[in-house]
Amino acid sequence: MIQRKNYRKTLTACYLGFVTQAISANFTPLLFLTFKRTYGISLEKLAMIPLVFYFTQLLVDIVAAKYADKIGYRLCVIASQVLSSAGLLLLTFLPELMPNAFIGILIAVGLYAVGSGLIEVLLSPIVEACPFENKDGVMSLLHSFYCWGAVSVILGSTLFFAVFGIGHWKILTCLWALIPLYDAFIFISCPIETLGEDGKNMGIRRLLSVPMFWMMIFLMICAGSSEATMCQWASAFTESALKVTKLAGDLAGPCLFAAFMGIARMLYGKLSGRLDLVKTMLLCSFFATACYLLSSLASWAVLGLCGCALCGLAVGIMWPGTISLSSRKCPAGGTAMFAFLALAGDLGATAGPVLVGKVAEATGENLKNGLLAATIFPVCMTLGLFFLYKRAQKNN
Repeated sequence: MIQRKNYRKTLTACYLGFVTQAISANFTPLLFLTFKRTYGISLEKLAMIPLVFYFTQLLVDIVAAKYADKIGYRLCVIASQVLSSAGLLLLTFLPELMPNAFIGILIAVGLYAVGSGLIEVLLSPIVEACPFENKDGVMSLLHSFYCWGAVSVILGSTLFFAVFGIGHWKILTCLWALIPLYDAFIFISCPIETLGEDGKNMGIRRLLSVPMFWMMIFLMICAGSSEATMCQWASAFTESALKVTKLAGDLAGPCLFAAFMGIARMLYGKLSGRLDLVKTMLLCSFFATACYLLSSLASWAVLGLCGCALCGLAVGIMWPGTISLSSRKCPAGGTAMFAFLALAGDLGATAGPVLVGKVAEATGENLKNGLLAATIFPVCMTLGLFFLYKRAQKNN
C-alpha cells in the first residue's frame, strides 16, 4: 500500500521557518540599549549589527544560488534552523567569553544571519515544489507568517520584559531559540520535493539572459524597498510625529505595520482564486504610493500614523506576489531564480531605508522629506506592473 505524503507537515515547517526569520530580524534590535548598558557598546557600533545581518544574508543569497541544488534542500533547510538556534543561544554567553563583547555579538548575529538567509532562499521553492492547488494563495499565506512572527516577537518580548524585567533577556533569548530547534526536527521527516526534474531547470547563465527575469528582479527590488523602508522607519516616524515614548512608538509603528501586512497576505491567501494577481498588485502599488504620500505630507499626526499603518496593508502581497509572478513567467528558473529574487529583495530592503536616512539628514533631519523621497519605490513598482498588465492585454 502506497502511503500518501503529508505535505501539510512541510507547509507547517515552512510557516515556522518564517517565524524563525522574524525572530532573527526583529529580536536583537530590541536589546540595543541593553547591550549599551551591559557591555558599554556605543550606539555607532550597535548600528553595525543590522548591517552585518543583512550583508550576511546577501552573501548567503549569492552562494545559495549556485550550491543549494547541489547540496540538497533538506540538508540546507535543516542547517538554516540549527544555525538560527545556535546564533541566538551564542548571543546569551559569547559576548562575556570574548575579550571584546561586541565581536561576540557580531559572531552570534552572523551565525543566525546565515540561517536567515538560507530560510529566505529555500522556503519559497520548497513550497512551490509541493503539489498544492492555488499556489499564489499558498505563497501569500506562507509569507504572512513572517509578519505574525514579527508581531509576536515585539509583543511577546515587550510583555516578558514588563513582567520579568529586561535583566532576564537571556532567558527569553533561549526560549526564542527553541522554535528553530523544534522546526529542524520537523524538516528532518517532512516530505521535500525539488523544483523541476534534473537537467530541466535553467542554469544561472541562461537565466540571466532572460529579459522577463530582469523585470522580476526590478519588481523585487521595488517590493523590498517599499516594504522595508516604511517598516524600519515606522518607529522613529511615530515617535517624532506623535511625540510618544519608545515603547509606544514600537507598538504603534512597526508592530501595527507588520500586523496589517500579515492581514493583507492572509486575505490574499484566502481570496487569490478569485483575484487576478497582476491587477491586485497594481492596485496595491497605487495604494502604497498614496500611503507614502499621506505619511510624508499629512499635517495631522494621526493621519501620518494611518498612512504608516495602512502601508503594511498596501505592500503586503508585493514580495510573495512577485515570487508567484516569477514562477509563472520563468517556470524553469529553479532554485537560482529564487535565490536571485531574495538577493534583489534584500538589496531593495537595504537601499530604501538608506535613502530615507540620507535625504532626512540632508534636509535638517526631516524624516517626512525622507519618506517623501522613498515614494519613488512604490511608483516604480506601479510602472513595472502596469507594463506587465498592458503586455498581457496585448498578448491576449
